[in-house]
Order: sequence, then structure tokens, then C-alpha cells
Amino acid sequence: MKTYSFYIITHITGIVACSLLGAFLGTRHLWFSVTGCALLLLVLAIRLYRIQMRQTKMLQRIVECVRSQSLSERITAPFESRTIVHLARELSVLLQDQKEKMQKEEARFRYYEQLLQEVDTALIVANAQGIVEWCNCSATRLFGRSVRLPECICQALTEGQEVMHYEHEGRPMDLALSQNRMLVQGRECRIISLKNLHGTLNRTEMEAWQKLIRVLTHEIMNSITPIISLSDTLCERSSEGPLSESAQQTLQQGLGIIHRRCKGLMEFVQNYRKLTRIAPPVKTPIEVSAFLKDLQRLVGGTDIRFTDDTPAGCVWHADRAQMEQVFLNLLKNAREACRNRTAPEIIVRACKQKKRIVFTIKDNGEGILPEVRERIFVPFFTTKPNGSGIGLSLCRQIVTLHDGSILVHSEPDRGSEFILEFAE
Repeated sequence: MKTYSFYIITHITGIVACSLLGAFLGTRHLWFSVTGCALLLLVLAIRLYRIQMRQTKMLQRIVECVRSQSLSERITAPFESRTIVHLARELSVLLQDQKEKMQKEEARFRYYEQLLQEVDTALIVANAQGIVEWCNCSATRLFGRSVRLPECICQALTEGQEVMHYEHEGRPMDLALSQNRMLVQGRECRIISLKNLHGTLNRTEMEAWQKLIRVLTHEIMNSITPIISLSDTLCERSSEGPLSESAQQTLQQGLGIIHRRCKGLMEFVQNYRKLTRIAPPVKTPIEVSAFLKDLQRLVGGTDIRFTDDTPAGCVWHADRAQMEQVFLNLLKNAREACRNRTAPEIIVRACKQKKRIVFTIKDNGEGILPEVRERIFVPFFTTKPNGSGIGLSLCRQIVTLHDGSILVHSEPDRGSEFILEFAE
């Protein structure tokens, strides 16, 4: 195969030579020869045009491949030119890369679409005019396939409602409503999500009741079983007639055991009442540095180090008495975890992250086992011989009432870290 440059040079040379020869023959008035040169010149021009069209067809083929997404086509050079062969090879690689990218994007699109179809939250994408462009299966089950946003959703969005009341198949529902706006290719789209609150709350409430019933059943049965057994034994002994001295001692011991178990059951009920009767917090401005200094005076000792990394004059709104109760309980637990350490170390640190106040209480104590860590906030769960199991549960409830959060990170033999976050 001759090269592209060879074709171009030979044809241009032929055209120039024919032009010069025709001009020379014209000066000699050899018109027949001039006509032959003109015809030859026309043939060369047509061939040069066809050569150029072969190049153009290669480019047209590339455009057609991209347009029809036939990206697996291989581009071949029409001439054996190093530059054109290299260009054709690069274009083939480019089309192949583009094909792989499109396949990855399509697979990702299908994955996310399937994921959004499976969630139990209704999702609707609509434009600024309220025309529905996409919705998932949950939205279709609730509202059917509608071209426009349902009127109840439009009204709730206009009124700024966060919870929308809706009746579906004769069943009243409360839907948590939220909306996000975004620009897609210069036009505004709205992503609307609706979450059925009844289902979520019912599941959460059922799980909470099940946990509570398990705890109450366990504690009450542990107290009632020995009381019943002892009372049966004492009734049998007392019906045998006059009691001997040993029988009287046995009776007194049994009554003492019943008394202790009843007292323990009463304490359990009192602790349960504490959990259910936490007063709403009375929030007042508290300077973080002053709070830490007061806390340091309350706990005393040299094993606890306080660090304040908040800006000077940083103020936090909370119920001071309840917060002191939370921190004192956590510090007491930290000290108990470090009691077997030769060099116990407890660090209390406060810092500000964006618009939140973050406290951390870190110790180098025994740590918490993974299976225990998941249950430490469950009411009445304890690993201490004389523990009541309500301390951390109370802490969590107080923090929750302050719209905060409490987390724990711990590893056995490496210590624990409690993280408390509050809004300013």
C-alpha cells in the first residue's frame, strides 16, 4: 500500500506539470494537445479529490461509531502513512476506553437505581413545574403512576410541613416529608422523600418494649422464685406443730431472706422509677471552661486531667445539675475501670467542632468487651457485683433530652473513650 504522502505529491506534481505543459502548448497553438492536457488535469484533480474523500470517510466512520455507540469498531488507516496509522490506532484505543467507561457508568447507574427502588422511603424527582421525572417503587405504591406531583405533596411543601398526613387505601399515615433542590444541566430539579413514620416508630417501640419486658421479667423472676420456694418451706415447717429452737432459727433465717429479696425488688422498682421520671432539663448558659473547673473540684484527685480546647468564653446551653450528674457518673466508672492500673490516667477534653460542643472522657483502664459494649446503655444491665445498671442508661437519657449524643469506643485492656456531643 502506497503512502498518503506519495499519492499527494505525485498528483500535485502531475497537476502542476499538466498545467505548465498546457500553457506551453497553448502558446504554440496546439489546441488538440491542450485539450488532452486539460482532460489529464481533470482526471488528476478527480483522483486527488477521491484520495481526500477516503480520509474524510475515516473521520465520518468515527463520528458514526460514536453516534451509534458502536464503540467496539476498529479504525483502519486508508493509507500506509506512519502519522495516519498512528492516528487511527489512537482513535481505536480512545473508542475502546470510551466504551469501557460507558459500561462502567451504566453498571453504576443500574446499581444505584436498583438500590433506590428497594428502599422503603418514597422518592420522587420532579422539575420546577411539578412534572414527575422519576419515582421509585415505594412512591408508586403510595401515589400510583402520576405525571404531576400529587396535590397533597404540593400543598405540604408550600406550607413547609415536615410531617404530612395521608390516607392510603383507607389507612391513615404520617409521612416525614423533606425536599432537596439541585441543578441538573442548568435546570432545577426537586428530590422529594417521604418516610412512613408509623412503621418505623412501631418497630422501634416494639423492640424497646421487648427489651424492657425481658429485663423486668428477669429481675422480678429472680426475686419471686426464691420467695415462693422459701414461703412454701416455712409454711410446711410451721404446720408441723410446736416449733423447736432450730425450727425457729430456720424460720427467722427464711424470713430474713424473704425480707432481703423483697427489699432488693423494691430497690429495683425504685431504680425503674428513676429512669421514667427524669425531669425536663432547664437549660441555662454555661461557660465550658468554668464547668470543667467546677467538675475538677468536685472529683478531686490527680488521676484526672482536664483539657479545654474550646475558644475563650465558649458558652453551652444545658441543665448544669443534670450535666454534672452525667459527668460524675462517667468519671466514677472510669476510675473503677482504672483501679487495677499502676499508673491510672483519665483525660477529660472539651473542643468545638463547627456548631457543636464535643466532650471526650478517655481512660487507660480495663476496657469493655465487644458483647458487653453493645448492652451498656440497656437499663439494669451491669457487670458490677453491686451495680444497679441504671447509671449509663440515665446518662444516655439525660444527653438525649439535651438533643445530644453519647458514643463509646473501647477495646479490652486498652481503655475506653466516651464521646458526648451537644449543640451550642
